[in-house]
Amino acid sequence: MQERDNNLSAAVCSMRAADADRLIASGDADCALLYIYLIRRGSGPESELCRALNMRPERLRAAAERLRALGLVSGGAPLPSGELPEYTAEDVVRRSREDPAFRCILAEAESVLGHTLSTQETKTLFGVYDYVGLPTDVLLVLLHHCAEEARRRYGPGRVPTMKQIEREAYLWGEREIMTLEQAEEYMRELSRRREAAASLRRVFGLRDRDYTASERKYVESWLAMGFGAEAIELALDRTLANTGQLKWQYMNKIILSWHSKGLHSPEEIESGDGRRSGGARGAASPAQPQGGELERVRKLYERVKNKDGR
Repeated sequence: MQERDNNLSAAVCSMRAADADRLIASGDADCALLYIYLIRRGSGPESELCRALNMRPERLRAAAERLRALGLVSGGAPLPSGELPEYTAEDVVRRSREDPAFRCILAEAESVLGHTLSTQETKTLFGVYDYVGLPTDVLLVLLHHCAEEARRRYGPGRVPTMKQIEREAYLWGEREIMTLEQAEEYMRELSRRREAAASLRRVFGLRDRDYTASERKYVESWLAMGFGAEAIELALDRTLANTGQLKWQYMNKIILSWHSKGLHSPEEIESGDGRRSGGARGAASPAQPQGGELERVRKLYERVKNKDGR
């Protein structure tokens, strides 16, 4: 039993905390099962995935689409693990001498952060440059974007950590932001979502406080899926009608159900999922993890572990 616990811990360590948070918030067992498989075994033919996960093709495709909407897969492939290769100090020093592009990035990072980078910070920055593969000009823009975000979130004078810069670089790589134009459009989209999220605070009755971290994740994920304020307000109405209070996880299940059906505008929702009150509860329930689903996850893990010989 102890050996199994140790193996399970080792498997979980390969999943980033942010990814786990998104899966937990989604409450979607199919998404969690598919993502665990992708992490452990990688992608493969649809028939192989259907067999391994005991899913029909339509169900597998729906889970994959929800993972894409959550930002956990891109183009059908699992996201990078978030672990940079190990670089020695000698590697970094040598490349700093030989590579003028990295010297430029290093100098700009020290200017943005306001201090000389430590050995570990320099290794991380070099890993972002060498491994994530963003073009030099895009990476320079990313440094300034991270600095702006740090000031916006935490106040004047605050600067991002190198770990935050690394996470943002992975995100840009996953979104295939490879030109200045794409970077600018991405930042404009972020600004539009922030404005929309701020306006929705009134809808949720949050007049005297900001969102909590988990509330903000919900709202930003809904906006990223393509839902506007009116559609989100409709989901709130159904949540209140069914539960009598604002329950974020319940509301998230309603919205994920609409997204899986390709329903995003109020008109599409009323036409394709026009159930009210009691009907919304039925729409949300399939995403709730059931005992059978959890048992299937355990069996899948045992099957994968045995194949690996661990």
